[in-house]
Amino acid sequence: MARIVVIGGSLGGLLAANMLHRAGHHVQVLEKAISSLDGRGAGIVTHRPLIAALARCGLGIDASLGVAISKRVVLGADGESVAEVQINQVLTSWSRLYAMLRSVFDASLYVQGAAVAHIRQGADGVTVQCEDGRQFDADLAVASDGIRSAVRAQFLPEVQPQYAGYIAWRGVCDESVLSQRTLGSVFDTFGFGLPPGEQLIGYPVAGAGNAVSRGQRRYNFVWYRPAESRVLESLMTDADGNYFPQGIAPNKVAWQHVAGARHAARELLAPQFAEILEKTAQPFLQPIYDCASPSMVFDRVALMGDAAFVARPHVGMGVTKAAEDAMTLTDCITAHGATPSALRAFEQSRLAPCAAVVQRARVLGAYMQAQGHNPGAGGQILQRDAHAVMLETAIDLSGAPTARATPFPA
Repeated sequence: MARIVVIGGSLGGLLAANMLHRAGHHVQVLEKAISSLDGRGAGIVTHRPLIAALARCGLGIDASLGVAISKRVVLGADGESVAEVQINQVLTSWSRLYAMLRSVFDASLYVQGAAVAHIRQGADGVTVQCEDGRQFDADLAVASDGIRSAVRAQFLPEVQPQYAGYIAWRGVCDESVLSQRTLGSVFDTFGFGLPPGEQLIGYPVAGAGNAVSRGQRRYNFVWYRPAESRVLESLMTDADGNYFPQGIAPNKVAWQHVAGARHAARELLAPQFAEILEKTAQPFLQPIYDCASPSMVFDRVALMGDAAFVARPHVGMGVTKAAEDAMTLTDCITAHGATPSALRAFEQSRLAPCAAVVQRARVLGAYMQAQGHNPGAGGQILQRDAHAVMLETAIDLSGAPTARATPFPA
């Protein structure tokens, strides 16, 4: 039985930990947060590899996973449909997946308040040193500690997340407070708003207590808006003047910025989307970054998920990418044992696909920002066709989706 330490107890870490544990290894998860992570995040688009990974974690997949939809729609500024396409998808939430993955993992092996300070390696194993003095010895260490990975900072200090030049306003709105027009025209769809140089997407997810019954769900939205560095600094500063460069908590976002976003929604978006933003109790901000590591493995230490590669959310593949990492990692350790050879095989398999996801997300981000007169990469003109946006955003690339576009006059 190999000893494996997984650093990071969010979704990626739990996917890897559950699979490795079921493969017969002794796995400990080190999570720096002291309180439960439940409630973090918002909506997640599921793809076939994610469903396969959940099954490999021992989870039965049924209708309680999320909300099934069959249509995408673009709404113009007047609230009327500009374009529609038929695509079947299941939309879930971060908290739902977290609860599922925690339910099948031994709670005694999930160590909280364990902030990693340093990793030492030897010929026979690794020692993970935490800030509070605790040490954890293992054959391998797997880092899934996110965009600000402490492990990546140790082994690849030159690799830093790069700000993409725009932010996302995000939030979830209770189904029960929305008007009949919004419920009937967009709530049960993957919705798009495409004001010049911006993009809003939204879709239904489970409500409180992971309820998926009609009337108890929520609508999750992500509204991408340009923000140069000076504007970003202002957005990341609370009403008392405190600046949070690493990310601002939802309850710290200045009320003036929230009010400004709601006003802009009324000016730029379909009335349905403006209503959703108005009735969302606590919209929050996410600066958009990406990050690509040249290496994922350092002898007995591996990076996975967002610790290695961060893709902009347009691809809707953050959790799926981590799931694919976890499955490949488990397969390589099964084939080669808990050895550096296993990790090298993992890196050889995942380095190029992960880099491709980041690049695809960059292309979609540039496409989102493009207006007809703006030159894209290589001086080419980027066109913003509503059908193309729907067919490119958050699509499952593991198999060709069945899609039937239905044009409507703009």
